[in-house]
Amino acid sequence: VQLQASGGGLVQAGGSLRLSCASSVRTFNGCVAGWFRQAPGMEREFVAGIALNSGWTHYADSVKGRFTVSRNSARDEVYLQMNSLKPEDTAVYYCANSPYYRGDAYTRRRDEYDTWGQGTQVTVSS
Repeated sequence: VQLQASGGGLVQAGGSLRLSCASSVRTFNGCVAGWFRQAPGMEREFVAGIALNSGWTHYADSVKGRFTVSRNSARDEVYLQMNSLKPEDTAVYYCANSPYYRGDAYTRRRDEYDTWGQGTQVTVSS
């Protein structure tokens, strides 16, 4: 399985972007699709995740209420709608696939995910 993230760009604070993540196979080959981000000099951190069968969603506290993760009906694309963007949201955003769904705590862990996309840059100017 290969993942392709797209939709990043430069936006002013308060603006919106929608990231997409497409799977190279007909459906995501797993149970959870996650979004992570990595700012320069920082560790990669969890942003949001969605259980692909149930649609249950999980969010980092820093993005709750502003970001929405979703999937299409064919389950071959996952999206991250980002509203009310802040300069601190600036990072490279990665989508990832996990073969397991083991609940909230595990969904937030980088080591739960075995396949990663190449990343897309999001820059929010103040």
